[in-house]
Amino acid sequence: MASPISSLSCSSAALAVSPATTAASFSDANLRRSPWFSTVKASSFSQPSARTRGKISCGATLPTAPTVAAPSQNKEGPKDFLHISDFDKDTILSILKRAGEVKTLLKSGDRSFQPFKGKSMAMIFAKPSMRTRVSFETGFFLLGGHAIYLGPDDIQMGKREETRDVARVLSGYNDIIMARVFGHQDILDLAKYAPVPVINGLTDYNHPCQIMADALTMIEHIGQIENTKVVYVGDGNNIVHSWLLLASIVPFHFVCACPRGFEPDEKTVEKARSTGISKIEITNDLKEAVKGADVIYSDVWASMGQKDEAEYRKQCFQGFQVDEALMEIAGPQAFFMHCLPAERGVEVTDGVIEAPKSIVFPQAENRMHAQNAIMLHLLGV
Repeated sequence: MASPISSLSCSSAALAVSPATTAASFSDANLRRSPWFSTVKASSFSQPSARTRGKISCGATLPTAPTVAAPSQNKEGPKDFLHISDFDKDTILSILKRAGEVKTLLKSGDRSFQPFKGKSMAMIFAKPSMRTRVSFETGFFLLGGHAIYLGPDDIQMGKREETRDVARVLSGYNDIIMARVFGHQDILDLAKYAPVPVINGLTDYNHPCQIMADALTMIEHIGQIENTKVVYVGDGNNIVHSWLLLASIVPFHFVCACPRGFEPDEKTVEKARSTGISKIEITNDLKEAVKGADVIYSDVWASMGQKDEAEYRKQCFQGFQVDEALMEIAGPQAFFMHCLPAERGVEVTDGVIEAPKSIVFPQAENRMHAQNAIMLHLLGV
């Protein structure tokens, strides 16, 4: 297994602030708190990078704003974040690196980095979610912005109002839109008609923000994504589709172990395999699948909208619970991950979630940090 990332530059430049002052905000004590900077000295941050120079105010006097501010634009790649595979490997890894940098800054208690100051985000929730709402809303706030929650009673795209109208109206009020919806076509239509960036907060087809958080967590605990073995246990759902799309651009060994009849979308599997980037396996042999895994990943057997199938699915998924015995088969190197919420005692035992090799709660926290970096990328700041 490769060693952890050992050289990252942190976005910490301030206008009219000396290098010594900037370096002081990144003390050795603060840096040691994060595995991202385990081998980096504070002196590494004495000179800010050209990309971030002047973008963080540490109490310095800022120049007068122009009368009409030009909108921030991402000049590198797609306008929106809809599928991980819309971006190339270098861009995805760059976003993850930025996530680690900004996470370290926020964990240090420094609140001077305010790139979203004066910006607003509309959050559309056709499907409720504690983690998605709190992680986006808190993250956008911590970086200076204001997020607006629009629940199912506030907005019904395609029913109460056409999606193309919603897209253009919200774009007139906001700098960016995040939507958590059922049908994947809804997010595609929203992005098509919205002049501002649109982020896919989840659809029935995929969940790219979750997998970015998962990848960030793997980098922190394993040191890398590349050349690892990730074994997903359970339904071939939207989480699996996003893992497959990641595997189409970043090389690693991905295995989906599921009961017969619950395999992921065939076209998505073939898309991932056709790139030749990663080794992809879809199997019904759970015990063989987990051997040598770096990560064992689980999700609920019945997702939102499938609760009427819950009892039937429990019968179908018998033998696919992640328990202590399965983790032993995987080996001592294996971490356990779960996108949450979890049904303890169903798809995973309480003992596995609470075990030292469980990283589900750092994984949940990283939703915010990964999403912050996605928004920074899309807004070009």
